Amino acid sequence: MREERYDVVVVGAGPGGSTAAKVAAEHGLDVLLIEKNQEIGVPVRCAEGVSKRVENFVSLPRECIATEAAGARIFSPDGTCVELSEKTARGKLAEVGYVLERKLFDKYLARLAADSGVEVRVKTQAISILKDGSSVKGIVVRDVSDDAKIFADVVIAADGVESKIGRMAGLETRIKPADLEVCAQFYMTGIDVEEDFSEFYLGNKIAPGGYAWVFPKGERSANVGVGIEASRSRDGARALDYLKAFVRRKFPEGRVLSHVYGAVPVSGPIKSVADGIILVGDAARQTDPLTGGGILNAMEAGKIAGEVVAEAFERKDFSESSLREYEERCKELNERLTRMYRARLLVSKFSDKELNRLARSLEGVRFEELNARELLRELIKRNPRLLMSLAKLFP
Repeated sequence: MREERYDVVVVGAGPGGSTAAKVAAEHGLDVLLIEKNQEIGVPVRCAEGVSKRVENFVSLPRECIATEAAGARIFSPDGTCVELSEKTARGKLAEVGYVLERKLFDKYLARLAADSGVEVRVKTQAISILKDGSSVKGIVVRDVSDDAKIFADVVIAADGVESKIGRMAGLETRIKPADLEVCAQFYMTGIDVEEDFSEFYLGNKIAPGGYAWVFPKGERSANVGVGIEASRSRDGARALDYLKAFVRRKFPEGRVLSHVYGAVPVSGPIKSVADGIILVGDAARQTDPLTGGGILNAMEAGKIAGEVVAEAFERKDFSESSLREYEERCKELNERLTRMYRARLLVSKFSDKELNRLARSLEGVRFEELNARELLRELIKRNPRLLMSLAKLFP
């Protein structure tokens, strides 16, 4: 078995992994980024929506953007619509988000990492870790030629839900079904959608414990998907079954060009460091538990991880106590995710009647900010008895 040596090895070339690798390399470290699939960004297991805060991390080339969104519309079970949109000083709708081309976006982020000096390898799977006592000292990989030992002072695991690398290192990455959303999505064409707005549909008959979505991608096409709580999935009532039923009602004439399936952690953050290892993105449960969005959180955490690792090299200390600075700098993010997790626990228990009542309470409201936090604050204000337990979380 061949042996290689790097300062840092990053497992998983999604937004979090590529960002972490790039930042670490920009600080002068020798970084290897591996991806188990033969092509970065493929298959796409994402609805592809993101706010324009993405530009705080990277300048997006035009080809990575399918459409620009002015807002979102949320539909309760009885069809009541709550619109979240922002207007410019001239009264026109502002463009506040993007629907990405994830397969191009992920490749772009990996290319930025490569341009910063990162070595990128595809079709390379991490199959085990290397340890010295309690410390992670690298990974064993399997690629197209053979197996290899990759020694590194720090491993950054951005390997998705229930991170295998994290679990091998002794971190608890298993997730219970109640804290997991299982999702099915069609890319559809020949459908009539308003390209300025993403749409979300709530209801226990539509998506128990989750929601259905429509993200326009231009030219009468869209990502149409459903996510449901894994604990509610059963024969004949799986995410795909709910998606097919939703499409039959909403887009009976539409044509399906592709379909994907995946899972999204909605548990809130977990312990994400140990000796010689840091978890990033879905591996660290950094997905918003209420909305399921995780791209920007992963990039934010990836940037922090790259910086913390660089500082650990200056100290020559890769222990858990040294790397715990990562969790300290992610504290604000983690607190936000914890609040959203508690909100999800409440909202997921609402009956359709209660969801309708909440939606009707917001009719005519104009939001100053287009985000879930602002929406929850307004709901609490108008429904204090029903949402009393949330009031302390969103003052």
